[in-house]
Amino acid sequence: MSFWENAAESTKNVVTEDEFEAAANRLVTEQVLYAADRGSKLAYGLIRDFEREFKRALDPLGYVVRVNSQLRYACAIPKHARTSPVTVDQTLLALVLRRIFDEETRSGHHDENGEVACDLVTLEVKYKQTTGGRELATGGKLVALMQWMRRWGIARVSDEETSQFGHDADQPYVVIIRPGIADVLGEAALARIALFTNPDAEVDGVGHTVAPTLEEGGAA
Repeated sequence: MSFWENAAESTKNVVTEDEFEAAANRLVTEQVLYAADRGSKLAYGLIRDFEREFKRALDPLGYVVRVNSQLRYACAIPKHARTSPVTVDQTLLALVLRRIFDEETRSGHHDENGEVACDLVTLEVKYKQTTGGRELATGGKLVALMQWMRRWGIARVSDEETSQFGHDADQPYVVIIRPGIADVLGEAALARIALFTNPDAEVDGVGHTVAPTLEEGGAA
């Protein structure tokens, strides 16, 4: 008997076993699935409605499944740390985004989806403050870093069509910090920011948190 056979039968086979398996694979690969994202609504709905089954399926693989039905996202967090070649710049940006998210959320500065918008000027200021004066990457380097943030399910850039900064050369986009960042980067990660105020510090710890995304593939 297939693991997903009973789940599929409970939907009267409206949802196939392959669709359940595909949703589980996506959750592991992308780490966080948001119902609001294109192509993710069905997968999120399956994970929400069959949370117990997804937890049972992914637990032996070393993942904890969490569903936030209020903000409509699901995530698969690895139980065990893995070493992965995460750069200092990637790690620092992720930590700074987490800190900004916490500060803005406490102040109620988030939308109905729990997302926090941060313009590039504010991001640069916060980055310097948090990292002891380090310079934030700019231009293509920052875009490349944001692609990693998207792969990990913790942040994205705004759509040019809807961004108030879309036609300003100095503000080509805003950074949208996504609520799943609180699950991907736990409370312990915030304390690790001190490790990177030293230019000679080596990456350790936070990279482990997001390592499964790097190793498994993630969304482009």
